[in-house]
Amino acid sequence: MRGIVLAGGLGTRLWPAATVLSKQLLPVYDKPMIYYPLSILMLAGIRDILVISSPDDLPLYRKLLEDGSAFGCDLSYCEQPRPEGLAQAFLLGEEFLDGDDAALALGDNIFYGSGIGGTVKHAAASVKPGAAICFAHRVRDPERYGVVEFDANGRAMSLEEKPEKPKSNYAIPGLYFYGRGVCDVAREVRPSARGELEITSLNRLYLDRDALMVTQLGRGVAWLDTGTPQSLLEAANFIHAVQTRQGQMVACLEEIAYLNGWIDRAQLMERADAIGNSAYGRYLSELAES
Repeated sequence: MRGIVLAGGLGTRLWPAATVLSKQLLPVYDKPMIYYPLSILMLAGIRDILVISSPDDLPLYRKLLEDGSAFGCDLSYCEQPRPEGLAQAFLLGEEFLDGDDAALALGDNIFYGSGIGGTVKHAAASVKPGAAICFAHRVRDPERYGVVEFDANGRAMSLEEKPEKPKSNYAIPGLYFYGRGVCDVAREVRPSARGELEITSLNRLYLDRDALMVTQLGRGVAWLDTGTPQSLLEAANFIHAVQTRQGQMVACLEEIAYLNGWIDRAQLMERADAIGNSAYGRYLSELAES
């Protein structure tokens, strides 16, 4: 399976903070926002990852992440000339995917919780050709998201994008797994009333074919959308609280790579030395020495 992180968009809800800088490069407490979706793909066991962003911002992502070897990954980059909807990621990334299974993580979504690594790893390993797996998370304001309705047996019945009258309180977070053939299905998506290729429209095609599995994330999993100033602050405070209480970092890419066996102790120490005297660098040094 290969992964895509969609880090485009205009970020207008975060202006002026995101006027001249991609919002996925803004910090969420102590790390760039894009570290968090990258970490969830890595937890799923995915090492080949495509970062999609605007022509102006892509050089900054290259400078930040380079080729991904520092955290055991192989990163590629693709320009998105204009943001035309989330499902556009599969049209832009078709050559990169090369017919393989695909995972799509939105650049402004954060997941944290006990068992989330096992959940995403299972999704990556179990998705079948022509099928899709996504998740549902209970929220107070479902009208802001794509909403899923379940039947009495917990099977998905309907999907709606930002409905005025939501049929449930379950939103679809920005993490999706697709079996082979997703690029062909994405070509069937037609622009919505907003003129975008909606990810909800893509998932509805799978639902209509009885090929969509929607797994409810439990109360122990936190899903944070960092698309507004308030939610960005809340996410930063959440990450700060977790890391301070536990003494462990969230979304430390080198740590995940080390625990996955993708980099060795010597590489971890080299990375710590390169980062220097920062809290992040000291954390990597302590990890290598423990």
